Amino acid sequence: MSTIVANQLHKTFRLMHGRHGTLKGVLLSGGRVKYENVTALDHVTFTVDAGETLAVIGRNGSGKSTMLGIMARVYKPTSGSITMNGRVSALLDLGAGFHPDLTGIENIFLNGSILGMSRREITGKMDDIIAYAELEQFIDAPIRTYSKGMVMRLGFSIATQVDPDILLVDEVLAVGDEAFQHKCYDKVREFQKAGKTIIFVSHDLKAVAEVASRIIWLDAGTIRADGAVETVLSEYIENSARREEGASI
Repeated sequence: MSTIVANQLHKTFRLMHGRHGTLKGVLLSGGRVKYENVTALDHVTFTVDAGETLAVIGRNGSGKSTMLGIMARVYKPTSGSITMNGRVSALLDLGAGFHPDLTGIENIFLNGSILGMSRREITGKMDDIIAYAELEQFIDAPIRTYSKGMVMRLGFSIATQVDPDILLVDEVLAVGDEAFQHKCYDKVREFQKAGKTIIFVSHDLKAVAEVASRIIWLDAGTIRADGAVETVLSEYIENSARREEGASI
């Protein structure tokens, strides 16, 4: 059974140029503003089966984070469709869903509710969330006093305690220290054993090779390759080497 079904998924962002900072600038331009449409995803079609761990790789600007953003309902596709079967939890951006002036505990309630947890569920998991994030000493302090690593740990702890059917994880895992990264990957393996579906974006090819069961390689908004980890990684590394050689000539 497919947990995720994407059909001709297309996303275009509209960028505005010639923005004027003064009234005089607006009047001199006749009020005209130039727009540019930038395609982030170009009619992408794929399915993900239940229990798969899919890594999405590609150069910066290839559409990886946009794809995850659409899966997480952060963006709406310009055209095409995507179906997500099951409870989704996402960790896409460091600090997303947190309020800097609220304490760690208050932000757990805020972020947990955004992810679809009831207040009773959050209260029942509170001790586990705090312990996993290793923030017992700081949980009553405002989030603005936390380091980036502390915020990341809290975000990951909440996202995984939701007990999702589908976990979406962007490059934010790279923010943590080595010890916590190991802890995160242990959690990923725990999810794999439980038959959860995991989609993650990473530039860490070593982690991709270790964790993923399949890879989608995005290039300029299109799927360049989709298949076995070893095969797609080999193609991607060879292509990257050719790009570097061409750039050095």
